[in-house]
Amino acid sequence: MGRLFLFAAPSGAGKTTIVRHLLAKFDFLAFSVSVTTRRQRAHEQEGRDYYFTDVENFQKLIAEDAFVEWEEVYAGQYYGTLRTEIDRLWDQGKHILFDVDVKGALRLKAAFPEQALSVFVKPPSAETIRRRLIARQTETPESLEKRMTRVDEELAYESRFDQVLMNDVLEEALQDAEEIIRRALG
Repeated sequence: MGRLFLFAAPSGAGKTTIVRHLLAKFDFLAFSVSVTTRRQRAHEQEGRDYYFTDVENFQKLIAEDAFVEWEEVYAGQYYGTLRTEIDRLWDQGKHILFDVDVKGALRLKAAFPEQALSVFVKPPSAETIRRRLIARQTETPESLEKRMTRVDEELAYESRFDQVLMNDVLEEALQDAEEIIRRALG
């Protein structure tokens, strides 16, 4: 049974960029693909970025207790981690890397207290998050404001994580993330 590396942060803090870097750097890591009811973005690939489904199917999976953790992050937008996804990756002999919201990370940590290391990716400020979300050009004005209303709530979770990774200067954050993985596997 491998380790679970839980990278979490508010949207726009840079966790996906960091996770992608770690996956490219270390071949012993594998990405846990989450299930979501969110609309698929143009650059996203089914089974690589997410497993996309509708609300009805997601709720069926909840009823079947298929998830280790799940959350309705925004109204009608569910995200969750399937038990079968973790088993699949551990069966391959991999350590698993997660890109999840803060509550999902803490639920995974509670479910796997000995295997999980939780890492909070901290942005320099809420304004930095706003600029990053605008720059990626995937948000409508309404969805941007929805995401921004969650930022302060999610930033308050920082102290509940095992590690805090400041993402101000990207190259430094990437090097620090690599070091977190190396130390944990020591």
